[in-house]
Amino acid sequence: MGDLLLVRHGETEWSVSGQHTSWTDLPLTQQGEEQAKSLAPLLSARTFALALASPLGRALRTAELAGVTGVVTEPDLHEWDYGGYEGVTTVAIHRTRPDWYLWTDGVPPGPDRHPGESPAEVGARADRVLARVDTALAGGDVLLVAHGHFLRVLTARRLGLPPADGRLFQLATGTVSRLSTEHGRPVIAEWNTRP
Repeated sequence: MGDLLLVRHGETEWSVSGQHTSWTDLPLTQQGEEQAKSLAPLLSARTFALALASPLGRALRTAELAGVTGVVTEPDLHEWDYGGYEGVTTVAIHRTRPDWYLWTDGVPPGPDRHPGESPAEVGARADRVLARVDTALAGGDVLLVAHGHFLRVLTARRLGLPPADGRLFQLATGTVSRLSTEHGRPVIAEWNTRP
């Protein structure tokens, strides 16, 4: 059985400012492009049975700059839909909701086609991705290039934890993390790796 490699896309202006970014398709910053390029040595020695990426440009560009070929877009790898909190920082939210916490409270509805998601809804998408990945892992390593909060939820689900336990796994931009198995059970083998 192969390993599941998770790549969080490189830095964007909003990842620097702390603004919640789901459907707003910001490009990578220059630093984000450099982060993505620096991942190539960590990935080039591996052959992937399957390489999936979020359909958003920042994830696809990260995969491209990291030298990953044969990437297939997977809509379920989209970032958490932040609804009415798209583009808003946690600091700004706390001005009116001081006890708000994404991992337990979710988000308010946003504009059309962006109702926001609860942790459970993001977890359901992560479970669909993991079901697809499980088949491919029998043939080797699998790569997912996506977004911070989504990959944190996916990690929690892979480890058998509830979606909200994604809060336990801080994930930096432009990093590779590896989920593997030990004695037939999922484990974190590497986390937030940079060259």
